[in-house]
Amino acid sequence: MSKHQDSKGKGKPLGKGNASSKTKSFVKGNAPFKKKAKQQKSSNPDEIRLNKYIANSGMCSRREADENIAIGLVSVNGTIITEMGYKVKRTDEVRFDGRRITPEAKAYVLLNKPKGFATTNAEGKGRTVMDLVANATSANIKPIGRLGRNSLGLLLFTNDEIIAQKFTNSKNGVARLFQVELDKNLKFEDFKKIQEGFKVEGKLVAVDEISYIQGESKNQVGIKIKNTGNTILRTIFDTLNYDIVKIDCVSIGHLTKKDIPRGHWKHLTEQEVNTLKML
Repeated sequence: MSKHQDSKGKGKPLGKGNASSKTKSFVKGNAPFKKKAKQQKSSNPDEIRLNKYIANSGMCSRREADENIAIGLVSVNGTIITEMGYKVKRTDEVRFDGRRITPEAKAYVLLNKPKGFATTNAEGKGRTVMDLVANATSANIKPIGRLGRNSLGLLLFTNDEIIAQKFTNSKNGVARLFQVELDKNLKFEDFKKIQEGFKVEGKLVAVDEISYIQGESKNQVGIKIKNTGNTILRTIFDTLNYDIVKIDCVSIGHLTKKDIPRGHWKHLTEQEVNTLKML
């Protein structure tokens, strides 16, 4: 028996074997060396690497994005960026070879608009079409073209800038067909004037097509235009002394209101999107 331990086991061996020791004491200067933790660079969750932003937009892979950045094909808020690892915010305007892009997946929503909703994504305008498609997608979609607050019919929403640009070209854009109801029958001479085009304040006002609606009275006509808004319709009939009772957009290109009740929306199918891109 060790002299440090009696027969009742009151004493305990000294040294490294004392596993039950609850406290440790170190002489100053002999405390174990602790490595300083590397400071983590704070990252902004609202920022994303430029190459990832481009890749997420579907333009190309990250590696290809780096190559395009290096040769000066990418700009952020109007400034050409060639720096690798450059970060952007989702609110920045990023252009790839002159074309504005977005890191979101492309979304295409077709709404059958009812009366009483303004076509805008601005706040403070009362009830807007954005309220009607709020649950359609998390993507930052916007309406293409305009329908007056009391106008009805089809309205397309997307975050695809390429598709949006198709509608801004009044000559080669996407045609929309409107059914217009007037306060009185449209005279044949006025019908011909609209068909051939006429000038208002020195500016030519023309439509692609106009026709009386079969089976309806002469106060209802179909008009096809490529303008993004329906202001041209107001201009035409105001000039010819007709009041518009109702405007209803019944088709956009090949897209129709079939199976879309008033006030409801649907996502375009892949085939519908592909056809729209070819228009």
